[in-house]
Amino acid sequence: MAVQKRVLSIFLIQLVLLAVSGLNRVDGAGLRTGYYDESCPDAETRALKTIRKAISKDVTVAAALLRLHFHDCFVRGCEASVLLNATKEGGAEKDGFLNLSLRGFDVIDDVKSAIEKSCPGVVSCADILALAARDAVQLTGGLFWKVETGRRDGRISLSKEIDANLPFSNFNITQLKQNFASKGLTKKDLKRSFFILSLLGAHTIGSASCLTINTRLYNFTGRSDTDPALDPTFASELKKKCKPGGILPVFELDQGSSTISDAHFYKAVRQNRGLLISDAALLDDHATRAYVKRQSTSAAGATFGRDFGKSMEKMGRIGVLTGSEGEIRQRCALVN
Repeated sequence: MAVQKRVLSIFLIQLVLLAVSGLNRVDGAGLRTGYYDESCPDAETRALKTIRKAISKDVTVAAALLRLHFHDCFVRGCEASVLLNATKEGGAEKDGFLNLSLRGFDVIDDVKSAIEKSCPGVVSCADILALAARDAVQLTGGLFWKVETGRRDGRISLSKEIDANLPFSNFNITQLKQNFASKGLTKKDLKRSFFILSLLGAHTIGSASCLTINTRLYNFTGRSDTDPALDPTFASELKKKCKPGGILPVFELDQGSSTISDAHFYKAVRQNRGLLISDAALLDDHATRAYVKRQSTSAAGATFGRDFGKSMEKMGRIGVLTGSEGEIRQRCALVN
């Protein structure tokens, strides 16, 4: 499990410039809520039941499922390519270094099996990923949002596309905005910044390893220094457990609230106790800093739950396959 968590932090800084043609399409044409109301009316109920069972056994599965959906959408769009196994042509996305810590594949397979018993060949693995992310947040205390469905599954998954497409945890606010814009977000989205801020709020659940924060603690500018944006007391606490060059242990992304989907993350950021460099970057821009302040001064996070749901819905439209595109896989790890 420690290895699986090693690069968990990488998943949350969204949407880098991708080389895949058409991937910045975010219109979600062909998606709608209630897509399976007639063809598979109990699909969402079966998914929720299966995910609830998994999280009751291991609450950290929630963050894993949320991360799977993010990583899927970053490469080739939200079409379940992250679930595919390698072929003789080469490694799949899950084999890329930045994806080696992904987990939750077994839960997705269980959901797929449960749904297939009711309506075989109807519900895509891409939609299951989107539903699983929503249910994971809801089951850990977050707000419910309606998930648009109607995605179809892709047939290509290449590990060589990972490094160019998945971001790192040391992006500054300018890089974040550029990367979000590369996904087809409007100027209004970027001006409001709620899309960036609320998705980064997914740091409210999950963890990151000593390896991920080592440079920030011990060699921030290449001069054996600590990031000055990190609260000194917090830095000292981290150094007691995370030694130079260390890989373990793992730390909560949201100290004291890492298994609950809430707005506590923003309070930590405002106090300069965000674990990642990208967390601290949220204070370097007027709009994002104002958002952090607004969420951190409200008991319920002001508009966080609503914003997060809207942001997840918009992210779930990236590069989708619909209509006659792609396929509905019989097994999520294999093309038909």
